[in-house]
This record gives sequence, C-alpha cells and structure tokens, in this order.
Amino acid sequence: MAAAPLGSQDARPGAAPRAVVTEYDGIIHPIAAEVFDQAITRADSIGAAVTVIELRTPGGLLDSTRTIVSRMMAARAPVVVFVGPSGARAASAGFIIVLAADVAVMAPGTHIGAAHPVTATGDSGGNVMEKKATSDAAAYARTLATARGRNAALAAEAVTESRSFTDREALEATPPLVDFTARDVHELLRLLDGRTVTRTDGRRVTLHTADVTLDRVEMTRRQQLLSAIAHPQIAYLLLTLGMLGLTIELWTPGAILPGVAGGLCLLLAFFAFQVLPVDAVGALLIIFGIGLLVLELKVPSFGVLGIGGTLSLIIGSIMVTNDIPGVPVGYNVILPAAIALAAIILFLGRLALRSQRTRPVTGAEGLVGEHGNTLTTIAPGAPGQVTVHGEIWRAVSAVPLETGRPVRVSGVDGLTLSVDPVDQLAPGEP
Repeated sequence: MAAAPLGSQDARPGAAPRAVVTEYDGIIHPIAAEVFDQAITRADSIGAAVTVIELRTPGGLLDSTRTIVSRMMAARAPVVVFVGPSGARAASAGFIIVLAADVAVMAPGTHIGAAHPVTATGDSGGNVMEKKATSDAAAYARTLATARGRNAALAAEAVTESRSFTDREALEATPPLVDFTARDVHELLRLLDGRTVTRTDGRRVTLHTADVTLDRVEMTRRQQLLSAIAHPQIAYLLLTLGMLGLTIELWTPGAILPGVAGGLCLLLAFFAFQVLPVDAVGALLIIFGIGLLVLELKVPSFGVLGIGGTLSLIIGSIMVTNDIPGVPVGYNVILPAAIALAAIILFLGRLALRSQRTRPVTGAEGLVGEHGNTLTTIAPGAPGQVTVHGEIWRAVSAVPLETGRPVRVSGVDGLTLSVDPVDQLAPGEP
C-alpha cells in the first residue's frame, strides 16, 4: 500500500486506513531509538495514515533523543506521541520527543517536562561546560517547539529551570505545549480524525483515523532483554554480581559455577555500560576499591585499607550510575551492594588464606609429621615396615630402629616413608 504523496494533500489511502501503534516504557537509549525506528519504518512500508507512539519515560540520553527526533521528522506518515495512560510521565528526554511530534497528546493525570541536562558528575548546572550543555538543550527545545507551533518559552523553562507541566497546564498554555488530551489510543484516533497537520517539510496532511485499522508493533524479545539490561540499576547489580562471582572463583579455584556466572554477569554489565554513559573515574574507583580490599588481606593495616576500599567502592558506584537524567541508581541499592561485596571479599579472602596456611591432612603431604610405630627392625640401607594411620608402609631410617619403636614421618618418596625415632626429635618439634 502506498504512503501519502509528498505534496500538500489528503493522506487518505485508497483502501481502509491503517495506523501503526507501538508502546515504549523505559529509558531513552539506543534500544529505544531502535524501537521508534522499527515502528516508523513499519508505518512507512505499509503506507499507514499515522504512527502512534504511546510513551512513558523518566528520561535518558540526549544523543539517542536526537536520533529519535531526526527519525520522526523524516517519517512519511505523521507521528503522534501519546503520553499515557493516566499517571504516566514523559520527563527530560521524553519531553523533547513530545515537542518534536507532529501531534502531541497527553492522557488526563499525566505530566511532562523537567528536561534539565545532567552531566557526568551528576550535577545539573554549576560550571561552564554544564551551562553550555543547558544552553544547547534549551535552544534545541525552542527550535522544536517553534517548528511545531508550540510554546517555545515554556519549552525553554523546562530545560533551564526543570519545570514540569500537568496535562491541563500544557494544554491551556498560550500557545499550548500539546494539541489535546485523550484517555486512550482509541479516543485519540477518534479526536485526530479530520485534523490537518503541517509536517516539517511544509506539507499539510489531513488525517482520517475514524475507522482506522490498528497495526500494533511490539518490542522484540531481544529488545525487551537488552532494554532491561541497559537499566542503570540492573547494570550495576550485574557488575556487582560479576565481580563477586569472579572473586569467589579466585578464592575457591575449581568451583566453576561462580566463575561462569560471574563472567556472564560482567559481560552483560559491559554491554549495558556501552549503551549507558559511564564515568571513567567512577569505574577506576571501583577497581581501586577492590584492589584495596585485596591488600587488606595481605598487609596488616588495622582495617584502614578495608575501610578505604569500601568507601572507594561506594563513591565509584555513585559516580558510575549517576549519569542518566531521571534514573540514577539510589543509595538504597548502592550502599547494601557495595558493603556486601566488600564484606564477602574480605570474608572469603581470609578463609582462603587461612586454608593455605593450614598443614595438609590428606595425600602424601598429609603424612609428614604424623606418628606411628615400627613393625620390623629398620637399619640404614635395610628398609622395614611401619604402621601410620592404621596403614602399613615401607620405611627407611638413617638410624637403627627396633620393632615397636615410636617414630615420626619426616618425608615421603613414592610408597616409601622416611622416619625418625620420636625420642630423638628436637624440643618443640612435633
């Protein structure tokens, strides 16, 4: 089915009109841009009358937002962004996407705004670079609002002053920030019927959506998985579990499962941090903290290295996970995770070092130092037999030993023991 021609004309196709509807609930990042592109491409390929995107987001990355906005402006079918259902929000990056829509709609009880950029330090203003970022984002919001005939002054205030707007405030502003309100997608399509939309290229398109057929585009399993992994809280927990798994594997070689699970969690965390902005100093602080915890096991520091390592883990975790507007990882997640990781590293490390210092009790090494008795006479160059642990062994000695003499094992050579008489041991020797 052909899409609407590029002239200034009616967008009604020859057959029954169709509308592509998709829903996105989450952070704005590259996976979100992929979902938006998937829906718009679908609409363009079937000649849909309109693309409706039901949006709920706390914010996200500005680069991904620009990618989404560019794709929306290049779409052949008009794009409607619907903030719904009631109780939803489109904050920060979501507000920019609402401004860029051909038609912006909000459900009753929703809100938009709070689009102040947050830098890699987690601050929202304060130095020259942050002011430049804020000024750039405000200019971008004004540009989109002006192009769509929306309130550019309020759009700029949402960026510079972190203002938010309810559905009524956005609709009653002069000029408004949104076009109308609707309870759901069906009411939206009914109210949209007959509305004329001016596209970014100057085309005027009249929408006919009264009897439209819905073509829903769902997120793929891959997109759902990757979007969940790319959430900062999930990414941080994966990083913590990965480090914990590898730590357990290093202290208990051969356990296998902790190493495999830890490696998998770390790989997934690295993927998430490719999608999300990561502060390099924060990552280095996490590595430094783990190094201090390991040194605490080796160097007597009276707890100074352990406390420093734990603090480094906490501060690094806060810096690594505090870069996305609206979705930072809370202290209620970071503090328990970092403290638990530090405690487990120290606990397992001390157990491992203690086991390494313990004398072997099995195998050939476990026989050294054990006591027994001779069963036959033993002379230099004339081996005999001894009993150790209730077992009979071939034994040699540097001194003559008579039958029934208490002896101590001083060495093991294959199946032959080297023994010494107990009464000739140095004082304090076992």
